[in-house]
Amino acid sequence: MSALATTLQAFFTDRLVRQRQVSPNTVQAYRDTLRRLLVFASERHGKAPGKLDIDDLDAPVIGAFLDHLEHERQNGVRTRNARLAAIRSLFRYAALRHPEHAATIERVLAIPPKRFERRLVTWLTEAEIDALLAAPDRATWTGRRDTALFGLAVQTGLRASELIGLTRADTHLGAGAHVSCTGKGRKQRITPLTSGTVAVMGAWLVERAGQPADPLFPTRTGRALSRDALERRLAGYVKDATARCSSLARKRVTMHVLRHSAAMRLLQAGIDTSVIALWLGHEQIETTQIYLHADLQIKERALERTAPITTKPGRFRPTDKLLAFLEAL
Repeated sequence: MSALATTLQAFFTDRLVRQRQVSPNTVQAYRDTLRRLLVFASERHGKAPGKLDIDDLDAPVIGAFLDHLEHERQNGVRTRNARLAAIRSLFRYAALRHPEHAATIERVLAIPPKRFERRLVTWLTEAEIDALLAAPDRATWTGRRDTALFGLAVQTGLRASELIGLTRADTHLGAGAHVSCTGKGRKQRITPLTSGTVAVMGAWLVERAGQPADPLFPTRTGRALSRDALERRLAGYVKDATARCSSLARKRVTMHVLRHSAAMRLLQAGIDTSVIALWLGHEQIETTQIYLHADLQIKERALERTAPITTKPGRFRPTDKLLAFLEAL
């Protein structure tokens, strides 16, 4: 086996699993990135993936792979940067084991992440949420399941991976009703439930039955829903709900948009951002600031408290030719 092959195997078994003890989701993300990279480099060099060496994955090849992700696979800049982070993690590990390839490794590690526009978050209004939750056919088993699932998502703000990972035992509907989950970064947290959500979840648990360790929202075969299945079902309901609420047609609704919607509902109810960060399981409070930027009502209330501007309107007129040139740029 080549030096790259042995290093790659040790990177997963020794570095990620034994030393860092990363989550299965992280292992899967790194695996997908490096598998795509090996296939790309294999086609580029005309070698089998197992025959590739570290020098075959030099900076030009990595750069071409990142361009391939953006232009041919239509990945966004965030995804590109996440793939680059996985590659850099492998090469930092390889630098300790193969100093003879230091020049190649150093050039790869010097590839910078790409900057991107930070757009305002998308969330659903109360009317749009009502239309979405009315879309599932409650006369069917899957419709009742999806009503409970998406209603829980909008109220709690759980991530898609957290929702599909819930079991029956994670739902507590007695005094202090809540759901418990293990979220991103393997942090355990509990999220309280409203009386309306408790009623919906109570009816679903009676119909769901089964053992405590069974998935809370299973497929018809009893297995946990996949992330892709969840997004497909949401897209179908959004399409149906657009007939009731036309504003949905202007939004790209994903499971993460439901999470944003839960955060915006808390923010508009006057909840402090530190509490919202705790509610959502954010590692840093600064992450929650994106909702402050997106809420126009907060800015309008701030504007109402400011004194009116008394300066007469007008445009700056430079008197110097050089200043006029700079003004025209």
